[in-house]
Amino acid sequence: MIGDVIDNDQVEILLNDVLETHGYDFLEYSHASIKRRITRLYALDNFVSFAEFRYTIKSDKQYFKRFLEEITVNVTEMFRDPSFYRALRNDVLPVLGTYPFIRIWVAGCSTGEEAYSLAILLKELNLLGKSLIYATDINPSVLDKAKKGMFPLNYLKQYSENYLQSGGLKEFSTYYTANYSLAKFDETLSSKMIFSTHNLVSDHSFNEFQLILCRNVLIYFDKELQHKVFGLFDNSLENLGFLALGSKESLEFWPKAKAYKRVKLEKIWRKL
Repeated sequence: MIGDVIDNDQVEILLNDVLETHGYDFLEYSHASIKRRITRLYALDNFVSFAEFRYTIKSDKQYFKRFLEEITVNVTEMFRDPSFYRALRNDVLPVLGTYPFIRIWVAGCSTGEEAYSLAILLKELNLLGKSLIYATDINPSVLDKAKKGMFPLNYLKQYSENYLQSGGLKEFSTYYTANYSLAKFDETLSSKMIFSTHNLVSDHSFNEFQLILCRNVLIYFDKELQHKVFGLFDNSLENLGFLALGSKESLEFWPKAKAYKRVKLEKIWRKL
């Protein structure tokens, strides 16, 4: 690991630049993790000086795109944590199935694996026709990938295993066509998705949902920012709606947590 090429003050300067020039607010992200990523990028792209790095981030739109991709975390897979998806299949979606229409928000959707996993679940429960999945992310270039519904073929073995462990009912390969090194997922799935950029830090609620998934995004936020985002979700969730978080995340320390009841063992809460 490189020594401290970039110090805390410089990280602060960069994040202020990014907010003023590009409108993205990373100031309340977990400092250690964002500093680690900035330092990594600085070394990776062989910048000679901090001044050059700073100037490039401010003035070069193409490079800023790369900066955004490296700073925001895009680690995801289909049916990740199969037991979580089993709980959605058995305990959450059948309840929502009694509604005339189901609106779901996948916040921080990255390249879309989670949205496609959900669409497959809904399809198998015969609910996809009356559902709409809003998939949002701060990063426009990952959304472009998500819209295409194409994933590297060599990932599909893992995705397929996850799917079967989560209680999948079919051959996973019925949902995609293999094309050279890519798997293209069925367009009946993406036809029920709306992809758009949304910044959890600075943007407002834009609809009322019965289910919100935001998994493994909040671990990169400090506590104050997490609470702010929980407030946003609370405003966006209908009464009796469900909120699902990642395996290392929790509502427990949020002041309004008493208004939510945990669903069994998974990180899913229901708004009372």
